[in-house]
Amino acid sequence: MTVEYILERLSEIVGPDWVASKHELIERYLADETAKGVRPKAASDVVVVKPSNAQEISQILKLATDAGVPVFPRGGGTGLCGGAIPTRSGIVLSLERMDKIVGVDKDNLMVVAEAGVTLGQLEEAVEASGLFFPPHPGDEGAQLGGMIACNAGGSRAVKYGIMRNYVKGLEVVVPTGEILQLGGKLLKDNSGYDLMHLIIGSEGTLAVITQAMLRLYPAFASTATLIIPFESRHAAVDVVPKMLQMGIIPLAVEYVEKDLVKLSAQALGLNWPCEEGSAQLLITLAGENEEIVYDQCERIAELAGNSGAAEAIIAERREEQGNILKVRSEIYTALKPKTFDIMDASVPPAAMGHFMDAIDEIASRFGTKIPLYGHAADGNLHAHIMDNVPPKDADAIKLAIYQEGVRLGGKITAEHGVGKIRNELLPLCLSPKAIELMRAIKGAFDPKGILNPDCALS
Repeated sequence: MTVEYILERLSEIVGPDWVASKHELIERYLADETAKGVRPKAASDVVVVKPSNAQEISQILKLATDAGVPVFPRGGGTGLCGGAIPTRSGIVLSLERMDKIVGVDKDNLMVVAEAGVTLGQLEEAVEASGLFFPPHPGDEGAQLGGMIACNAGGSRAVKYGIMRNYVKGLEVVVPTGEILQLGGKLLKDNSGYDLMHLIIGSEGTLAVITQAMLRLYPAFASTATLIIPFESRHAAVDVVPKMLQMGIIPLAVEYVEKDLVKLSAQALGLNWPCEEGSAQLLITLAGENEEIVYDQCERIAELAGNSGAAEAIIAERREEQGNILKVRSEIYTALKPKTFDIMDASVPPAAMGHFMDAIDEIASRFGTKIPLYGHAADGNLHAHIMDNVPPKDADAIKLAIYQEGVRLGGKITAEHGVGKIRNELLPLCLSPKAIELMRAIKGAFDPKGILNPDCALS
C-alpha cells in the first residue's frame, strides 16, 4: 500500500479535517515530556489521525495491520520515558477527540469516561458529584488512556494505590481491529485470565484503550497537609515506617529537599512556607472529620519531634494544600531545563535511606550532584542526572544507580514506565524467561508488531 492510499483511507475513516501530515501541524505530536538528554529521536514522516470513537480506531488498526504500518497511540504527551514518541514512519493515533465523561454512577461509586478525558476534567466531574478520585500522577493534562496504559502512580498511592487499583472495566481495540469489553462495574470478576490487567501498564503495546470504568470513593470531610522539617535525611525517611506501624496511613507521604521545593515555588511565583530543615516530609492526611485529622497530625508531629524534627507546619485551607501539592508536582518542570535524565527506581520503602546514601556515593565518585525527591512511603525515588555530566558518565551513573536499586530488592521503574529509553536495562531486574513470556504475550495480541514498536520490551 502506498502512502497516498493510506492517507486517503484515513481521511475516509475519520474525515479529512482529522488527518494531518504537514510538519507544522504534527510537530507537537513528535515529543513528550521526556528529558532532552534521553528523548528518542522522532521520525519525521508520520501521519497524525484523530478518531472520535472505537469503531474508527478499529478501522484504522485493521488498515495498519494489513499494511504493516506502525501505530503510536498518544494521550496528553505528559510521559517521561518517550513512550508516545513515534520512532518509525507510521501513524500517530491521538485520542484527544474522545474526551467525553459518559457518566458518574454514585450508586456504584464508579465513573465511565473516554480515553481522551484529562485528569483535570475527570477530577472536576467527580468532585461535582461529591466523590473523590485518589490517583494524582502530577500533570492534570494527562489523559485517562495514557494514565492507564502507563499504570500511573503519583503522590497519593500510599493510601489508595496506583491506577491499576481503580480500573474496573475497559473498552479496548486490539491491533487486528476487534473491540473488546473487559471487566465492568464489578468488584469481583474471576472469569478466565485477566486480560484487562495485562493491558493496564502495557504502555500502548497490546491494545488501544478507548473507554474506562473507574472506582471512586466518597469525598473526605476534612484534610490537612503537614510539612515536617529535618536536618537529617535518614531521620526524615526513618519516621515513615514508624508512622505506618502506628496505624496512620496518610493520603500522601513525600520526601523533598528544601532547595528543590524552593526552586519549584520560585518558578511558580509562590512562597514555600517552611524555611527549616534541609530535608522535609510532606504528609497529606484525610478523614471523616476534623477531630480525626487533627489527632493524626498531633501524633505524627510528636513522633517526628522525637526523631529530631523541627516544628511542623500545618496547612488546612484547600488553597494552601493545593499550592503545596503543585510545588511538589512541578519540581521536575523546574529542574527540566538542566536535566539530562530523570529516574524513578523503586526499592522496599524501608531501604529508601540506604538507596539515597548509595546514590550520593555514586554522585561523589563521578564528581557531580544528583538531586533527590520522591514518594517516601512507596520506596519510589526520583533521581536527576543533570546536563553538566558527560553522556558517557551519565550512562555509567544510571547503570550504577539501577544496579544498587536492584541489589536492595528494587526495580528500574516504579511509575514512569520503560518506554523507549529503558528497554535495554530490563534484564537488570527481569529474568530471560520473564522477558520471553512478555514477548509471547505481545505476539498474541499484535501478530504483526504494529502497535507502539520500540516500546516497553528489550
